[in-house]
Amino acid sequence: MKIACVFPGQGSQKVGMCKELYDSSQVAKEVFQEVDEALDQNLSKIIFEGNSEDLTLTSNTQPALMVCSIAILRVLEKEFGKDLQEFCHYVAGHSLGEFTALTAAKSISLKDCAKILRIRGQAMQDAVPLGKGAMFALLGANIDIAQEIAKEAESSGICQVANDNSPAQQVLSGEAQAIDKAIEIASKKGYKAIKLNVSAPFHSALMSPAQEKLQRALENIEISKPSVELIANVTADIIKHEDIKDSLIKQVTGMVKWNDSMAKLKTLSVGTVAEVGPGKVYTNLLKRINTSIAATSVNDLESINHFINTIAATNN
Repeated sequence: MKIACVFPGQGSQKVGMCKELYDSSQVAKEVFQEVDEALDQNLSKIIFEGNSEDLTLTSNTQPALMVCSIAILRVLEKEFGKDLQEFCHYVAGHSLGEFTALTAAKSISLKDCAKILRIRGQAMQDAVPLGKGAMFALLGANIDIAQEIAKEAESSGICQVANDNSPAQQVLSGEAQAIDKAIEIASKKGYKAIKLNVSAPFHSALMSPAQEKLQRALENIEISKPSVELIANVTADIIKHEDIKDSLIKQVTGMVKWNDSMAKLKTLSVGTVAEVGPGKVYTNLLKRINTSIAATSVNDLESINHFINTIAATNN
């Protein structure tokens, strides 16, 4: 049985996430402490005790979700007695989760990942004045329908598909007036449209200033060959080591091809996908994408042990 580990993006965060793990595991505590030192900030306190407004600031959310996922993974590795590459065949991550996946696969160091996600998050936050951009979830529609709606709305401004999350869930992003137009078009076509409470139009052309800042920042970051093969957001395919930086840069303005990425795992004979990180967003998505792949969330001590037992039972 082949196993893939996937790592969540923005939207999975909540105050208090991973506190139990932090309190009960020295391994987890050391991961949080290393990120706090790298950022010269008590990010752990914001995660465990802060208010939701501070945690949902993009510059905090991105490193916060990453540190939680890596802490969970490190505890999993310790309890299992195996490194990631010994039990996992592929990794993937949704948007910022792709950076987490690369850190999990020892391609980017934990400290470098924390720093680059802080830069990326702040750059994305600053790229567009508040209120100029917007995003909405389009439910019940596939990617072709979403593309048609985006094209019809372009007369009102920039509008594009940001995330192809599943066969029936898309996210559109762009200028506020164009997004409002797209919501109107979607509703007239009989689709459910839910405007998202986000601070910027992520994964759209409006993120170009953030893309440029990330490109400059990545020039100072060493990216090693991943110990586990990565399925990249922008291609939904296994990425070559030499193409990783370029892919991460393109991802800022490009579409997250999550639906295709999960379909790719199926063609690679993956039987189990573990969502390593807070929440169950991508576990639930995968159940809608492909029911033949077993999806499980690994986000606390109980689920860590359950995942280990499942692997052991399957391999015996």
